[in-house]
Amino acid sequence: MPPTIRDARADDLPAILAIYNDAVCHTTAIWNDSPVDLANRQAWFDARAQQGYPVLVAVDSDDGVLGYAAFGDWRPFEGFRHSVEHSVYVRSEQRGQGLGPALLRELIERARACGKHVMVAAIESGNGASIRLHERLGFITTGQMPQVGCKFGRWLDLTFMQLILDPGTEPPAADTR
Repeated sequence: MPPTIRDARADDLPAILAIYNDAVCHTTAIWNDSPVDLANRQAWFDARAQQGYPVLVAVDSDDGVLGYAAFGDWRPFEGFRHSVEHSVYVRSEQRGQGLGPALLRELIERARACGKHVMVAAIESGNGASIRLHERLGFITTGQMPQVGCKFGRWLDLTFMQLILDPGTEPPAADTR
């Protein structure tokens, strides 16, 4: 039975935490050096819910979490309110099986449904698989930032990619507060 994508629930947080901390400890996908605790993921989850933003999970037939995806505000200024930055993470033994693209496709649709205009990806430049995935789904590279991060004793470069979710749409009228 193929995996199902659904909205995450609070009882999914321990599995989300395990996936997140695995990425912290073993990859350059997350530029933190230290694992986080369940309270951290609960606060993250609650913040997304408060903003009306989705947290999605891909689950197996036993409802075990195989991966997750979410988005949040790209920058905390009013002028950026139509743009979001996303994250997609898959359990290490599940990578390469199509979960990332499935999660990202659903996340893109949810961003459109929220009325967002642009989805931003910030990817460690050496992560060719993630860059290719984003390219396949229509993202374009919009910037390269050499040596802006450091992890595992080496400098990391950052690639920005974006997808315009509703091309041709006019911006909303100016707010005259």
